[in-house]
Amino acid sequence: MKNLVIVESPTKAKTIKKFLDSSYDVESSYGHVRDLPERKLGVKIEEDFEPEYTVPKKAKANVLKLKKLAKTAKMVFFATDEDREGEAISWHLNYLLKPKNFKRIAFHEITKTALEKALENPRELDENLVNAQQARRILDRLVGYKLSPFLWKKISKGLSAGRVQSAAVRLICDKEDEIRNFKSQEYWKILADFFTKEKTEIKSELTKINKKSFDKFEINSNQKSDDLISQIKSLDYKISNVESNDVAKNPLAPFTTSTLQQSANNKLGFSSKQTMLLAQQLYEGIEIHTGSTGLITYMRTDSVNLSEGFIASCSKFIKENLGEQYSNARKYKTKSKNAQEAHEAIRPTSVENTPEKIEQYLDAKQFKLYKLIWERAVASQMSSAKIKNTKIEISDDAEKFTFVSSGNIIIFDGFMKIYKSNVAENQLPEVNKNDAVELKNINGEQKFTEAPARYNEASLIKAMEKLGIGRPSTYAPTISTIIARKYVIKEQKRLIPTEIGELVNKMLKEEFPEIVDYQFTANIESGLDEIAIGKKQWRPFLSDFYKPFEKKLLEKYESVEKVDTTEETDQICEKCGSPMVIKFGRFGKFIACSNFPECKNTKTITEELNINCPICKTGAVIIKRTKRGKIFYGCKNYPECKFASWSKPTGNICEKCGSPMVEFRNQEKCSNKDCKKTKKS
Repeated sequence: MKNLVIVESPTKAKTIKKFLDSSYDVESSYGHVRDLPERKLGVKIEEDFEPEYTVPKKAKANVLKLKKLAKTAKMVFFATDEDREGEAISWHLNYLLKPKNFKRIAFHEITKTALEKALENPRELDENLVNAQQARRILDRLVGYKLSPFLWKKISKGLSAGRVQSAAVRLICDKEDEIRNFKSQEYWKILADFFTKEKTEIKSELTKINKKSFDKFEINSNQKSDDLISQIKSLDYKISNVESNDVAKNPLAPFTTSTLQQSANNKLGFSSKQTMLLAQQLYEGIEIHTGSTGLITYMRTDSVNLSEGFIASCSKFIKENLGEQYSNARKYKTKSKNAQEAHEAIRPTSVENTPEKIEQYLDAKQFKLYKLIWERAVASQMSSAKIKNTKIEISDDAEKFTFVSSGNIIIFDGFMKIYKSNVAENQLPEVNKNDAVELKNINGEQKFTEAPARYNEASLIKAMEKLGIGRPSTYAPTISTIIARKYVIKEQKRLIPTEIGELVNKMLKEEFPEIVDYQFTANIESGLDEIAIGKKQWRPFLSDFYKPFEKKLLEKYESVEKVDTTEETDQICEKCGSPMVIKFGRFGKFIACSNFPECKNTKTITEELNINCPICKTGAVIIKRTKRGKIFYGCKNYPECKFASWSKPTGNICEKCGSPMVEFRNQEKCSNKDCKKTKKS
């Protein structure tokens, strides 16, 4: 008789199999083996929210195989991930397989040492974690299954609502409202170049008038700027103050799921979904020089804890490779009160597996992500960087005008030797108080306040985490869902609400404000966390939510009018002669015959930019979308003209190489990658 180890992933099974002897069989469940049914609610509300679990069609053959193996197994070890989803998978497996003997084992890294330790210390199934997963699954099913038909009836068929996704869409819509309502204000900076007697330049900015700091909007016109410059030019200047101090810059904590997704998006340009896919591969096992092994610890975590073993090995590695002065063993405290401190932060399973040593075993994207994780974890155990900050103040004798120049010098790079930081060095000349300086150049620089930036994936995840919306495992799927459902589009890596997204958000804000309320959503997450640690019962928790929700839903079905989204056009249907109208559908606006359902003629709406194609000069540039909803730009004369661009064209041509110019981060940039031509828009 053999022991049977069951994990949720075939890749994980393959890695673990290499660590165990022939007395063990290792099999995969291929994810969840039981779930709520696809085509009905699947929750007996009147029976205290009893779920009606079924085995999905795709899982049936594998479940039969596992049942046969479990029947003859000496011991069944459920080795799924140690989080709510993993615990639920083991619980469902136990229900279906009914093994004679079973144990639950858990580990945060897929290495031989971790697996052996887990087998030596098995535990029972954690019912609290299972109940938290059940509560989340049932709650989300109730919201989606009950609220989506309301949207179908009041707006358009095919729409959907979800507890976390609706709050995320609201964040994006609220940001869009901020941008629309933003009014730009003009202001002017006054910049001056002073020279010491040694002819060394000091670049500076006016910061005080009559010894007082001024609001930047006080200088809000060219005239005011010129008047001040005229007065400034008439005076003599000297060094009025010199301040220097050493500042310690500390390393950041090792990655959590949220901070990894943010950094991978900002530094590597990876989407949250791509980041988690790559992290899963690194976690489950890669074939390297020592054999197949997991390269990082479990990637769904909100803890910044590091094991004592890793801290010790990291300290040894740093001392041996960088020097004693670079080592500083540190422990980090998670800010979130609901963080699972038993888990670890995301770190390499072995500090000895440096990025350079294992680069040959990874593809380019795996390597980039592993390098980011390795460097952040190692840097977290290093000394602080020491930076000398210098501030020079330059004033006239009466101190009517004061200019300031600031500089940084890195005295000791510390952790920055491994993990680069955005500290820019700017060394100022050595000067003394009362040294005379000569004003050489001065000018006013016109500025305008800029509207808030739209969310990218990194900043949206940061906002969701701050507000307590969702948990580590939900950020990536939530963003993928709202993009897939066409509530949001991604343009130049920024998230923009679609018309249908804004319409659904408006409806939910007005009629079901609690569903999209940030605090309400955060309270739900806190309640689920309390279930996970045994402080709350899951069925009463569901009842407290559902009873007022159901009552309100019934009221709104009666009182809320259907949204009339139809718009008239001057077009006539070529099939039946009836007027054509603009309608709203699941994927946005389209043109349809007003004689529907007798006539089912429809057309897509072409969105035109107010510029001509930069290539053929005659066709308008139109907005197009791929099958997955990603925006790109093309010529209306296609296929005669093949112009296409992922970036928004400006209508101008690069004077350097003749390629179309496109918008890029508030600048105009040449679309030719080999041409570096840019100019401010």
